Amino acid sequence: MSKAEWDMDQWKTESYINESMEAQSKQKEQKSSEDSYYRFNDLNYRWISLDNWTYSKEFKLPFEISKWQKVNLILEGVDTISKILFNEVTIGETDNMFNRYSFDITNVVRDVNSIELRFQSAVLYAAQQSKAHTRYPVPPDCPPLVQKGECHVNFVRKEQCSFSWDWGPSFPTQGIWKDVRIEAYNICHLNYFTFSPIYDKSAQEWNLEIEAAFDVVSSKPVGGQVIVAIPKLQTQQMYNIELQPGKRIVELFLNISKNITVETWWPHGHGNQTGYNMTVLFELDGGLNIEKSAKVYFRTVELIEEPIKGSPGLSFYFKINGFPIFLKGSNWIPADSFQDRVTSELLRLLLQSVVDANMNTLRVWGGGIYEQDEFYELCDELGIMVWQDFMFACALYPTDQGFLDSVRAEVAYQIKRLKSHPSIIIWSGNNENEEALMMNWYHISYTDRPVYIKDYVTLYVKNIRELVLAGDKSRPFITSSPTNGAETVAEGWVSQNPNSNYFGDVHFYDYISDCWNWKVFPKARFASEYGYQSWPSFSTLEKVSSTEDWSFSSKFSLHRQHHEGGNKQMLYQAGLHFKLPKSTDPLRTFKDTIYLTQVMQAQCVKTETEFYRRSRSEIVDQQGHTMGALYWQLNDIWQAPSWASLEYGGKWKMLHYFAQNFFAPLLPVGFENENTFYIYGVSDLHSDYSMTLTVRVHTWNSLEPVCSCVTEHFVMKGGEAVRLYEEPVSELLRRCGNCTRESCVVSFYLSADHELLSPTNYHFLSSLKEAVGLCKAQITAIISQQGDIFVFDLETSAVAPFVWLDVGSIPGRFSDNGFLMTEKTRTVLFYPWEPTSKSELEQSFHVTSLTDIY
Repeated sequence: MSKAEWDMDQWKTESYINESMEAQSKQKEQKSSEDSYYRFNDLNYRWISLDNWTYSKEFKLPFEISKWQKVNLILEGVDTISKILFNEVTIGETDNMFNRYSFDITNVVRDVNSIELRFQSAVLYAAQQSKAHTRYPVPPDCPPLVQKGECHVNFVRKEQCSFSWDWGPSFPTQGIWKDVRIEAYNICHLNYFTFSPIYDKSAQEWNLEIEAAFDVVSSKPVGGQVIVAIPKLQTQQMYNIELQPGKRIVELFLNISKNITVETWWPHGHGNQTGYNMTVLFELDGGLNIEKSAKVYFRTVELIEEPIKGSPGLSFYFKINGFPIFLKGSNWIPADSFQDRVTSELLRLLLQSVVDANMNTLRVWGGGIYEQDEFYELCDELGIMVWQDFMFACALYPTDQGFLDSVRAEVAYQIKRLKSHPSIIIWSGNNENEEALMMNWYHISYTDRPVYIKDYVTLYVKNIRELVLAGDKSRPFITSSPTNGAETVAEGWVSQNPNSNYFGDVHFYDYISDCWNWKVFPKARFASEYGYQSWPSFSTLEKVSSTEDWSFSSKFSLHRQHHEGGNKQMLYQAGLHFKLPKSTDPLRTFKDTIYLTQVMQAQCVKTETEFYRRSRSEIVDQQGHTMGALYWQLNDIWQAPSWASLEYGGKWKMLHYFAQNFFAPLLPVGFENENTFYIYGVSDLHSDYSMTLTVRVHTWNSLEPVCSCVTEHFVMKGGEAVRLYEEPVSELLRRCGNCTRESCVVSFYLSADHELLSPTNYHFLSSLKEAVGLCKAQITAIISQQGDIFVFDLETSAVAPFVWLDVGSIPGRFSDNGFLMTEKTRTVLFYPWEPTSKSELEQSFHVTSLTDIY
């Protein structure tokens, strides 16, 4: 045997506090023993993050130490500031949550051992580091008061949102958050193994660059052979190697014959996610065999920044395998404040919900964590492209040597760990820090700005970018998001306006302007953040609240809202087009208000996303060619109001059901301009298809359309957005009898040979609070079961906007929800995520439409 490993678990924890504080802490524990997310426990548990904690363990090794030349202690993830003692000897320290640590314990290890990790509060450490940085301040000092967070998070290499964010609580965790193990070996040991598929355009063939790092403990060189095999590609190659003593890196180059057909990896909706099993066998002197296996995917990615006819600036879009792809999706945040609660089942549920909503991209946002391996493996499997930020967000950062050394180790490790995943299509240096600096979020004087610009370039260009270019040649790198891309580079790595519509990507938020007015949105090259808040469903909130909390103005509702003015903004935006709830029953008013915030959010993000999708092929007033729409945000970290479309635990909000439609591969988009109604056809397909467009008009008081028209057959070109239909609104109303803006609604869809090719979309001709003829709809459902799926046969007495089907806390999703019901009957399917019964669904089922709160 050439290697022995042993994993550790079941650690003992204790707090380093004085006796009086210890007694006080025990009282606090007794008073706040509920779930950390229950009511106000983020405040009740604050004392934990301000204490210093020790993790300790005594253990006996299951192998004889004397047989091994080298013994290492491996810590895959330590959160964050700790001193490590092994058998009462200090062997090292940690200061970075995102790094992997290895300590040589050969000279201190025994058969029976003790280990201690003495943690320092990350909150107190950050404050000390900030205080010690005396040359100039590094803002921001603290988050806004409404976030109820901790200060100086930019001074510690830790999950930035753990100190609080405008959608999340402050839980600055400390402890061992990934595996700990002991490795013992003779001769040599494989420390890491990584690879990158590279396509040679000139030779039109694939190559594989493989890198393996060894620790050679033999006093003599170690020779041998390496055999790399990819059976399904009929590829096998043998290499002779000789490893000198010490730390050594082996680089191998594998050529795939151009006569072999290599199937490429494609994003969801564009092709298959074909991968190939590869084995790498190291047969070394002394009978030492080391074998690694991995899944290899082949794909190319290019970020295209080139001039556009009729528009200043440059394009900003991605080609995968040479094909331009519109990026559709959202932004990913940590799925929980406590990573041990993020299970494989939860990750799969959330990521399956991404592709079920016709998305192809997630941006892993820079204020969270580099996700666990399984996250990226699932993205590879499901065809989800990943825009990967490095973990810096909404702050300026120090650049003293100790901080830079820690960052360099972090970045080098993460590149090696992640670069073999085809799902990752771009590295981005940070979230919003170029904009924060150049738009002067922190009120830095003009004369002091050069100091901060120098620090910015030092961190993201001279360190992070340098490491990316050296470690990964297979995908592009940008310094920030938003950024102007090539223009930012030309301006010296910081742009005067990083949010320009003519370059790079933009982040856009506007809670005051009417979100139904598409003219308020930027006709940018790429929208990587935008969105509106809503509240999660009552069944989600109920688990972490009590009866006195169930009011929009309760102490709980105000406490849970971490975005300044957020609750008022939601009601203001909803009030522009809907009547606000006025029930005499406070609980009913609360539930109706929750429902209305989800209606508002879904409709706002729908309008904005459809604007971006229909802008992909046109230049209007020198702006356009939008090639990406990633709304903020996909998921929730706790049960609270946020921009998310998936609630904490994975329940779909109305927005997520809308996303399933507005991200459909074929979509008709309706809008008005200068009192003319237009419909664009949007296609993400690779091929052209012949089809027709059907346009129908209903009055609010009739389930029969008052008029309908079908266009001539036309060919919808793949990968384009084109105008299909236009008609003055006055002509449309005249043609449809007695219609007025207030009394009628328009719906439309694409079809071929009587087969629906797109979702049925709709356009409101007026605010719904001004709708005439809208009457209370009586909606009933008959539930039946077909295998594991449940069928809901719905019947309505009247036209019903925003029909919401809810089964409380029963995990699962409907095939459609939040829809406009213009026909008497409709069938909707329910896909349970856990075993359930028809009777449970019938007991939990509730249906709401907008007519119920009017």
